[in-house]
Amino acid sequence: MEVNADLHIHGRYSGATSSSMSIERIAEQAPLKGLHLVGTGDALHPLWLESIRKLEEVEEGIFRHGRTSFVLTAEVEDARRVHHLLILPSLSAAEHLRQRLGRHSQDIDRDGRPHVSLGGAEIADIAGEADALVGPSHAFVPWTSVYKEYDSLRECYGSARVHFLELGLSADTDMADTIAELSELTFLSNSDAHSPWPSKLGREFNRLELMELSFTELKKALLRQGGRRVTLNVGFDPRLGKYHATACIKCYRHYTLEMAERLGWRCVNCGGRLKKGVKDRIREIATWREPRHPEHRPPYLRIAPLAEIIATAEGVRSVYTARVQRVWHSLVAVFGSEIAVLVDADTGEVARVGGEKLAELIERFRSGRFHIVEGGGGRYGEIIFGDPPEQDAGGGQLSLDSYVG
Repeated sequence: MEVNADLHIHGRYSGATSSSMSIERIAEQAPLKGLHLVGTGDALHPLWLESIRKLEEVEEGIFRHGRTSFVLTAEVEDARRVHHLLILPSLSAAEHLRQRLGRHSQDIDRDGRPHVSLGGAEIADIAGEADALVGPSHAFVPWTSVYKEYDSLRECYGSARVHFLELGLSADTDMADTIAELSELTFLSNSDAHSPWPSKLGREFNRLELMELSFTELKKALLRQGGRRVTLNVGFDPRLGKYHATACIKCYRHYTLEMAERLGWRCVNCGGRLKKGVKDRIREIATWREPRHPEHRPPYLRIAPLAEIIATAEGVRSVYTARVQRVWHSLVAVFGSEIAVLVDADTGEVARVGGEKLAELIERFRSGRFHIVEGGGGRYGEIIFGDPPEQDAGGGQLSLDSYVG
């Protein structure tokens, strides 16, 4: 069976997370996106864990509310502010990890993503005691990531077992497969959503080939055992990620890595701090100039939120206007999910529901006939369906590449 899974989100008890992030709202929104399985997030938080306990456990390690299945997941921050994603087999495993990690955390009862005064290897070893799966979250971003803090996974995890690596919004398979040490790892593309709306939830997800929906089957897929595997990583074109390019965190002006270093990581435009982009960080640690995909690596399908394309068609900037939301809901009602509209639906039928302009933009999106202004410095990139903007003539450079489908 094919399962669309987003395995990294946060509940309402994590910092900077929407109060709408309840189990019930997540379960309601996930099918609209086209998701079958969602990580609970925050399974170490006592109040969130109580919400999870109210769910029906339908298979080993799999819980359900309505049409949405959940697997227990959590994220922790280590002593060097590196984030680690945990996928747990059971409620008893969550309790074990709460007890073990709680000895080294002052906020495990307050924050859905607790801070733990341990290193990555220690966290991975403790996860192993509970038969949990572990891997680095958003591995390349310039905050709270393994490759921000270290030049290799071994420096972080030592000899401890790592089961997967999460790409994050600003990287994709082509970028990560320039690093030799990652060749044997399974890649995950997850949303890290802090709100339940389909522009966030499932903005990145994985398609899995399983025999049934259970923790054991999910584990086999991530370890590529018995024919179970990840068959597709689906996510942003990495240039849309908000930390893809090196840029100022105040005015978002883009810089080449060489110029940022020459300027001492200060913006000539506003004096703000420059943040190294994911593409530049990966170039620093890459083994090869071009990707070398191992035989087991699935394709990476680039998508963008449907609401953003609708907003462009409607000539508005916000995806939350009544008109954009009305069109979005009409399309999902007809075609079943957002993914179906973006990838599979006949554009003639899309035109009938959402208008000729929207159908034209979706066709251009599918065929790669658009440009992207790269994200950087904390601001997301932007899809441009018309003529590409000119480069910034100043000391910083607005990076813009033609779309590669």
